[in-house]
Amino acid sequence: MNAPLPTEALPTVLVVDDEVRSQDAMRRTLDEDFTVFTASSADEARGLLERQPVSVILCDQRMPGITGVAFLKEVRERWPEAVRIVISGYTDSEDIIAGINEAGIYQYILKPWAPDHLLDSVRNAVEAQSLQRQTSRLDLELRTSTGVLRQRTATQIDRARASFGFDRIVRAPGSPLDAVSAMAARVARYDIAVLVLGESGTGKELLARAIHYASPRLTGPFVVENCAAIPDTLLESELFGHKRGAFTGAYEDHPGLFQRAHGGTVFLDEIGETSPAFQVKLLRVLQEGEVRPVGGARPVPVDVRVIAATHRDLEQRVRDGLFREDLYYRLAGVTLTVPPLRERAADIPPIARQLVQDVATELGHPGAALPDATLACLLAYPWPGNIRELRNEIARALALQDGRELEAASFSARVLQGHGKGGEDLLAALPTSGTLAERLDVIEAMVLRETLQRHRWNKTRVAQELGLSRVGLRGKMQRLGLEK
Repeated sequence: MNAPLPTEALPTVLVVDDEVRSQDAMRRTLDEDFTVFTASSADEARGLLERQPVSVILCDQRMPGITGVAFLKEVRERWPEAVRIVISGYTDSEDIIAGINEAGIYQYILKPWAPDHLLDSVRNAVEAQSLQRQTSRLDLELRTSTGVLRQRTATQIDRARASFGFDRIVRAPGSPLDAVSAMAARVARYDIAVLVLGESGTGKELLARAIHYASPRLTGPFVVENCAAIPDTLLESELFGHKRGAFTGAYEDHPGLFQRAHGGTVFLDEIGETSPAFQVKLLRVLQEGEVRPVGGARPVPVDVRVIAATHRDLEQRVRDGLFREDLYYRLAGVTLTVPPLRERAADIPPIARQLVQDVATELGHPGAALPDATLACLLAYPWPGNIRELRNEIARALALQDGRELEAASFSARVLQGHGKGGEDLLAALPTSGTLAERLDVIEAMVLRETLQRHRWNKTRVAQELGLSRVGLRGKMQRLGLEK
């Protein structure tokens, strides 16, 4: 039994019956969930309806002077929003047909009625009235503003397509991404599963969004889930939903991302991090086109396109028994590979310039130009973290200086040194053979090269930092073969 609503919000019910005991019995059944009014005759009921809005009318069929159907026919004409229910001890088919055709009766309840059945019937009648009001209001809004709504929708779609289309994937002319984007644009038109491979930070999600907004599903949702960010148990609930009480903390029904993406696209990032147990459940969803919420008894049909992405070698994981082969072939209808930033160095300048604009806007910074010396510094670094790392470096540089040009000195030491190696890698680069003098020459060359790159080969600054004269620095550079 549902908890009663607050008194001021209770729907109103009018009981019309010439027998006082019947009135009292219905009042006792309904008064916890509804505000109940009673009337012993049609005249008394009319007077009350003129003074008081009523949601549901329960009317006895056999009353002195008038039948319940005849009275409710009048109610239908004067107070059409009230839901009308007849209570009768007889099953006369003519009465039933007349009630449906003339009085628009919502339901017949036969005597002797059961309290639970009566209560459920009135609850359903109140819900039907509420839905009817919402539908009528929506119909009116749609009739008066269909053109406006259509225009707004078209404008939003055009704006999204312009913001996330393939043309918005920043790259240089002749970039390796041209071929990837061209292939993605072709498959976007068809409902084929797409698997996007590439290192972290290369822009796999950006490519997935472009596919969505170039597809027939562009008016549907585009939802994203990082499969590596949450454990399997929560991932299942997040993607497929759960029912109230399915587990501790499930206080209400929760529709999963697949349900929310119905008619659109689901982007599953880092799919290679999922466990074999979860992979079985995902495979069933893809095969059957339906999800079963955690704790649910019935499956829910879903219509989505799946784009998956990973930085892992999925074929190798299949061979190692870590990823299901049947799921792999379900996801890899078409495989696209986004090359890392170090393999498309020509893309770094346009991407860096765009990031300066975007990050400056986010930070409320006036922005800055990227001089050639700064771009040279960016080009000398291999960017193991790809575009995500480049964005972080630009944000750091903008925050550290206020000038009109973004100086290379504002970048971190890793970028200034021109390599992505850590301490262990540097130790591995040290010579393990040769005389002490030969080994010291190698170390000296490494120090000189790092300092020269960091100062963009400005010999005056390098000499000052290392405590050398310009002549002494020039001599070491010649001896160690470090002339630019």
